[in-house]
Amino acid sequence: MSDLPDLSGRLALVTGASRGIGYFLAKHFAAAGAHVVAVARTQGGLEELDDEIKAAGGSATLVPLDVTDHPGIDRLGAAIFERWGKLDIMAANAGVLGTISPIGHVEPKVFDKVMAVNVTATWRLIHSMAPLLRRADAGRAIILSSGATHSCKAFWGPYAASEA
Repeated sequence: MSDLPDLSGRLALVTGASRGIGYFLAKHFAAAGAHVVAVARTQGGLEELDDEIKAAGGSATLVPLDVTDHPGIDRLGAAIFERWGKLDIMAANAGVLGTISPIGHVEPKVFDKVMAVNVTATWRLIHSMAPLLRRADAGRAIILSSGATHSCKAFWGPYAASEA
């Protein structure tokens, strides 16, 4: 007996899918029967994911996209609507750590990048995908955070703030 729910006929979008948690989420959703829309900046990582999903009998659509490309996120939403008409699962997983340093030493561009990926891109993804999730019979948004918000980590200021 499998511990995986039956996601046959479902569509799952996963950001940060080329490695780490996103990679394993995408494989999990595909193994459960969902078609996965895998989003990441790293084309090679997406292709490796696709090979593994296909080898296990699943299916995926690869989308090489930086989540800070807001017009790109909007185009992705439009493409999902045009092709599938709905979205069942959205896993907003993409994230960056930034520089581990005393907060006063963090360069503004590094701080801005952490906030752009971990906060603004997640909001933009929700904004663009919410209408598609509402069209599904049980649409779900999964926003991943981390344990860094629950324990003190010296010099992790921007990341901890972005994940709170």
